[in-house]
Amino acid sequence: MTTTINTTNTLTSRLVNGLLAIKPLADFAKHQARTMMIKRAEEIGVPWTKKVEEFRTINWETYLNQVQNRELTYPDYYVCSFHAYEKGNLSWEAAWEVESAAYAVHAKIWPDAGAKGDPKLRQSYHDIIKKQITIQPQDILDLGCSVGMSTIALQETYPQAQITGIDLSPYFLAVAQYNSEQNHHHITWKHSTAEATGLPDKSFDIVSSFLMFHELPQKPTTEIIKEAKRLLRPGGYLTIMDMNPQSEIYAQMPPYILTLLKSTEPYLDEYFTLDIEKTIIEAGFHQPTITPNSPRHRTIIAQAK
Repeated sequence: MTTTINTTNTLTSRLVNGLLAIKPLADFAKHQARTMMIKRAEEIGVPWTKKVEEFRTINWETYLNQVQNRELTYPDYYVCSFHAYEKGNLSWEAAWEVESAAYAVHAKIWPDAGAKGDPKLRQSYHDIIKKQITIQPQDILDLGCSVGMSTIALQETYPQAQITGIDLSPYFLAVAQYNSEQNHHHITWKHSTAEATGLPDKSFDIVSSFLMFHELPQKPTTEIIKEAKRLLRPGGYLTIMDMNPQSEIYAQMPPYILTLLKSTEPYLDEYFTLDIEKTIIEAGFHQPTITPNSPRHRTIIAQAK
């Protein structure tokens, strides 16, 4: 089973958690994290501010009505502050800014990557999938698809496949619907929880998740992996790309940066202490492979029994 770097019990981590329990300090950390991301995006040529202003002029209700499930009940873990947004992912501002934020966050994964860091990260994930999975998938599900960056990348990687993207945020899905229409991608978007999708048994060859699990407590993580097993055809694959708790980068992270990171990721400690190999095997998968695909990310691939 995997071993993880201890990021929760060190003196530094306990101090950070204590500071973030004080709301004014937590709010200040979130503000600083957000300011830093916007500045970095603009520095690498990503027009964060201009993009948001352009999005403000669009009639988003049209796209929202196409994707929103108004009967959906949101899990308690989701109705909280995420990524420096007080309403988390349940806001237009978060949806309009997520793509620019991805470019900013991933700009420094590799030296001098800049705006190319994000597409390079996605490509590294797909390269590992295509190397380890020899089947030609006909149906692929993207869990936690956000505004569709990962979903569109999957369709470009597997153009023959029917792609479905699921997310809990109707605002994210409205932007995903807009993006797919603008680029003539034929993707099905579904507003649902990932732990109870409502999709038929054994209906997918690959269930993929790109940077979702670090945003979850351990209980829904376990439920989502079980749901992925239910949705996969025999011999199908669960593929996960996310932060790598074994990376020395997190163990050596300066206290100030760790504070900013934890202020925007409320479940990071739970993610870093989860034995994800054990969780996957207990859900009915074969022993997964775990492959580092960046200095701070890993790709997990597990075949359903």
